Order: sequence, then structure tokens, then C-alpha cells
Amino acid sequence: MIHSTVRRSIVLTTTLCAVLGGSYLAAVPAATNPATSPDTPSHAGPPHSGCHVTPPHSQSGATPPPFRCHVDSEYDAEILADSPSVYWAMENVAAGTEPDLSGSGLEGEYVASPATTTLPNGDGAAVFDGSSQFFEVGDAPELSPATTGEFTLEAWMRPDTLQFPNDESSGYVHWMGKGTAGEHEYVSRMYSLDNTSDRENRISGYSFNLDGGLGAGSYFQDPLAAGDWIHYVLVINAEAKSAEFPNGYTKIYRDGELRDQDDLSIRGMVIVPERGDAPFRVGTRDFGSFFQGAVGKVAAYDFELPAERIAAHHDAMATM
Repeated sequence: MIHSTVRRSIVLTTTLCAVLGGSYLAAVPAATNPATSPDTPSHAGPPHSGCHVTPPHSQSGATPPPFRCHVDSEYDAEILADSPSVYWAMENVAAGTEPDLSGSGLEGEYVASPATTTLPNGDGAAVFDGSSQFFEVGDAPELSPATTGEFTLEAWMRPDTLQFPNDESSGYVHWMGKGTAGEHEYVSRMYSLDNTSDRENRISGYSFNLDGGLGAGSYFQDPLAAGDWIHYVLVINAEAKSAEFPNGYTKIYRDGELRDQDDLSIRGMVIVPERGDAPFRVGTRDFGSFFQGAVGKVAAYDFELPAERIAAHHDAMATM
């Protein structure tokens, strides 16, 4: 079980119990931290209606891990075992809204009716048309790297074209992120095959100062095929400072493997994460460009997810 570096005010522990051939879900509150502030992420509250009571995850009869909810998907259970601050499976598209399975209560809304597809394990995912469709969640402390100084953003992405019809600037799309003018925080970016920066289909992630401008980030650049699923993880850590990374760092993983790590600075300018009030979006960030493709299993954590757990998440999808 991976725990956050910040102690949450209340954590629900769900335990599946069998009594006289029946079953019930028992919620046990953990100790309360009196120092918790209103802006501290809280996972209090009953399991969301998107959760389901399922058989214990341990066939040995041991107590199941303290998930915020039990889910039907084995992959979802793998993610929830690592205590994400937010988690959207991205498979409730037809309803127009997506429950937050972490228990934080940050329900998201689909705009302009995206389509659906399936991930490699058969679970659902959202498909965005590259022109107007997106997913949006309002600002919250769980969505900001500034809340704890550590942040991990994870998703499965599938570009359905290598040349995006609605890209921006030198030829890229912002397919996920949080930021608008004067409220920039972070972004996940993918370049079109043909662009003016010689970055053919580069996939990257950046952290910004609130006023925008240049961002500090990491990337990978590989030959890609339209329709390929990619496991994407971006880490922003302003707390882990060292001689090599004096201001903290960003990291990026592809398919469970660390591909790049860079200091939280760019051309002598230090990037200091601060919380803005922009919403979090998938499919676009601020309407300057739109992603044509599919996105599933979006999770964020208020700590740096360890490399071995990132690899385990990738393997959980790949082996199902």
C-alpha cells in the first residue's frame, strides 16, 4: 500500500464481510488530523455510487486492501490500491458525467458527446473528435501540484491520427491539463508528425509558473502508429531537490518505463508550482487545440508514484 506524503483528514477503509451467507460493506474512519485545513484534499464520505461490492481481492481470506471502493475492474482495483487523489475510469461517457472512484467526489462532465471505445483489457474509454469534445472537472486542491509539492498524473492515451487537424503554435495539441491565461499549472502535449519544431509526434509534459511562458518538462519521442495505446505518466516534484535537480524535477514514463527527467527550471527561470483556478480538462486544455483520439483511466496522486507501481499499473493492463 502506498501512502501519501500528506496525511489525509479522514480515510475510509472498506471491508467486505460475509454474514450468514449475506454480505455488507463496512466503513471504518481512521484517526482525524486536527491540522487539516480546508484546502487539504479529503477522501471522506461514503463510497461513490460508481463503486460496486465485489468478492474480496485476496483469495486467501486475508483482509482486502483499504480501497475507497470495490470495483468490478481488476485494473481499477490496481489503481485504487495506490490511493489516488482522483480517479476517473472514463467509461461512463453515455451518461454525460464520470464518477470519481477515489472517493474525493470530483465528478467530471463530458462536453459535446464524445464516443466510446475499449482499452486493451476490454474496459471502456472516451473518444474525442479533435474539434470540440472534451472532459472537464472544476478546480480542486486534489488537481494541483502546489497542494503538496508532489504530483503524479496518469492516463492511457490513443492518438487516432498522427497529424492533428486542430493543433496550435508550432504544431502540437494539449490533450490533458490544467491552465488558462494567468492560471497555468501543467499540461500534457503531443506534437503532430509535421510540425515546425522538428519534434515528430513527441509526447511531453510541462509544469508552468502561473503567468505562463516557458515551462519545464520532460518528453519521449518515438515512432508511433495511429491507434496504438500508450500508458502515460507525468511526475512533478518540487520537494525532491538535489545537486542534479536543485529545483525539483519533472519525469515522464511511457509504458511503465522512465524515459526522461529534468530540473524544474528552463533557461535560468525556476518553475514554482502554484494553484490557479482553471479547470482540469481532457481532450483539450484551454481550447487552443483539440486531441483526436481516445483517453482512459485518468488518475492523479498527491505524491510521486514509485517507479515500480507505475510499471505494475502498465503490466496490469497489458496482462489482462
